[in-house]
Amino acid sequence: MTKLQIQTPRWALPLLEGNSGHPRYRGAKGGRASGKSHFFAEAVIERQLMNPNSRVVCIREVQRSLKFSAKQLLEDKITALGLDHLFEIQTTEIKNLRGEGVIIFQGMQDHTADSIKSLEGFDLAWCEEAQSLSKRSIELLDPTMRKEGAELWFSWNPRQPSDAVEEVFNTNENSQLVHVNYDDNPFVPDAMVELAEVAKERDFERYSHIWLGGYEVVNDAQVFHDKWRIEDFEPVQGWQGPYLGVDFGFRPDPLVAVKCWVNDENLYIEKEAYGVGIEIDNTHNFITKIIPEFDKYTCRADSAEPKTISYLQRHGFPRMEGVKKWPNSIQEGIRFIRGFKSVIIAPSCKGAIDDFRLYSHKVDKLSGDIMPDIIDANNHAPDAVRYAIAPLIKAQASGKMVIRI
Repeated sequence: MTKLQIQTPRWALPLLEGNSGHPRYRGAKGGRASGKSHFFAEAVIERQLMNPNSRVVCIREVQRSLKFSAKQLLEDKITALGLDHLFEIQTTEIKNLRGEGVIIFQGMQDHTADSIKSLEGFDLAWCEEAQSLSKRSIELLDPTMRKEGAELWFSWNPRQPSDAVEEVFNTNENSQLVHVNYDDNPFVPDAMVELAEVAKERDFERYSHIWLGGYEVVNDAQVFHDKWRIEDFEPVQGWQGPYLGVDFGFRPDPLVAVKCWVNDENLYIEKEAYGVGIEIDNTHNFITKIIPEFDKYTCRADSAEPKTISYLQRHGFPRMEGVKKWPNSIQEGIRFIRGFKSVIIAPSCKGAIDDFRLYSHKVDKLSGDIMPDIIDANNHAPDAVRYAIAPLIKAQASGKMVIRI
C-alpha cells in the first residue's frame, strides 16, 4: 500500500471537508500565486491513489494543444510525490497502472451536445481557468457528469461577477467555494511576493485584481480596450518573425522580454520573461531559461540604456540593438499595435495579459473625460512589444513603405 504525504495549505481544508459532506461543486478562486492549481493537481493524484479506477477529465474552455493544459503540472506532481511507478504517462493522457483509472485533457469548445456524452462515465471534471468557461460549456458539462457521486472542480482568477462560473456557486447549495490569495499560500515563491508588493505600492488597482482576486475594471480608458485576447496558439511556417523585444527593469519595475509573431493581420505574443530585481549579470540566464532561442536572433531594447545594451551585447546578446525614439513614437507605436485585427496573447504570458488589460489613459477626475495622456504604469510588456516590432512601426510612420500586416 502506497503512503502519500501531501502538504495541504490551511485555506484548502474547507474543500477537503465540505460544508455539506460531499459537495458536487468545489471551487477555489482568487489572485495569482495562491496555489490553487497546485492544490487541485495534488488532489487529482490523491483521488487516483484512493480509487485506481477513477476517471478524471481536465477541462479548459479552449485547448488547442496539451502544452497549455494541466498535463505537465500533473506529471510534475506524480514525480515529486515519488509515484512514477504507479502511472503511465502517454502522449494525450495519464493512465493508472493499478486499475482502469485515467486522466484526460479536453477543451469544451471542441464538444457538441453529442460528443460531450463521452464523459458520462467520468467521476471528476477539473475545470482550469474557469473564468473563461462559457455558459454554454457549463450547461453541456454539468448534466453530463451524471455518475453517482461525480464532482466538478473549478479553479479561477476572478474576472467579472457575471462570468458563468460565478453563477455555479451563486445558485447551487451543494457547493464549497474558497477565496485564496498569495498571502494565504505558505509555499508562495519569494519572487511572486516581490511582484505583488511592487504592484501594491505602484498600482493598487492592478494589485487588487491580479493579486487579491478582485473583479477587473473594464472601461474605454484602457489603451488596448477590445483589441486583445488570450488564446492558445502554435506558430507555424509562414508566420512573420519572431520579433524580440526587451523593456529594461530597474527595481521596482520589472524586466520584460517578449517573443512575438505577425500573421493574418494579427500580432501574437508567444512567450515572455517577466521578473523584478533581475541583476544585469543574470539577465541572459533569466531570459534564455524561458525563451531559449532569444540570443540567436536580433532583439531590440530601449536606446535610453546604451550602457546596459553594450554590456548585454558582450554578455550573451550580441545581436541586441537599441531602438531610437522619435517624436510621438509611443503614440505611433500604440496606434500601430491597435491597427492589428487583434493582439493574441498566449495564456502563459501572465505579465503581458495584465499589462495589456490595465495600460490606460488618464481620466479627468471632475468630468470623467478620457485624456490623450497615458498613465506611466502597466506599460512594460507593451513597451517590449513596441521595441520588438519597431522596424515595422518606423517604416509605416516614415511613409517610406506600406506594410501589409
